[in-house]
Amino acid sequence: MKYRTAKEIGDYGERIAARYLLRHGYLPIKRNYRSGKYEIDLIAVRLSVIAFVEVKTRTYRNGQADDSLPPSAAVNRDKIRFTRAAANAYLREHPTKKKPRMDVLEVWLSPSENGKKPSVLRIHHIPSAY
Repeated sequence: MKYRTAKEIGDYGERIAARYLLRHGYLPIKRNYRSGKYEIDLIAVRLSVIAFVEVKTRTYRNGQADDSLPPSAAVNRDKIRFTRAAANAYLREHPTKKKPRMDVLEVWLSPSENGKKPSVLRIHHIPSAY
């Protein structure tokens, strides 16, 4: 698969994020949950928490990642409002006693070269980001 469009890179970042969460004790239970125009990238559970995870993936050239804004900088006021609305819709459809939490998971990637998968430069999980 080629990784040229923002959608392809975003989907790849979500797969990386799901594996990261699994390795860190979370059980991903839903990917790309939709409620009307609202969407949550990942929903995962761990112990007494249900985490609604916004995944932000960006590509960076060598050395650029340290000097640039982090992927989470793209989580603006509207994104927060929309993901909260989707989380509330999910909780209405799937009541739980688990404590809801809004997380952001940043994925830094190298650029895709010659159609190869980008390399993961860094992953940063921000629990209770908002």
